[in-house]
Amino acid sequence: MKKISAAALFTCLLLASCTPKASTAAPIGPAVSTAEQMAQGKTIFENACGRCHKLPDPTEHTSVQWVGIMNSMAPKAKLTDEQHQWVYDYVVSVKK
Repeated sequence: MKKISAAALFTCLLLASCTPKASTAAPIGPAVSTAEQMAQGKTIFENACGRCHKLPDPTEHTSVQWVGIMNSMAPKAKLTDEQHQWVYDYVVSVKK
């Protein structure tokens, strides 16, 4: 009986360790911001990002690269989840 219980416990632990972990990053996806919100995103990008460093050209990075950049920089800029989304939507909307 102990062997069955141990095997069941091991199986449960194995299955639990294979589940995806919850992400703490803000949700980034297809543009969900309105034109007004993206205009606010541009302002936030220029002010919050430009406060600490030279602004990157939005066209120098792909939308996938911007996900990583935004996920690492938004907490440093103390952006809310909404602001994070607006800035992301703005930078990926800029065309080459």
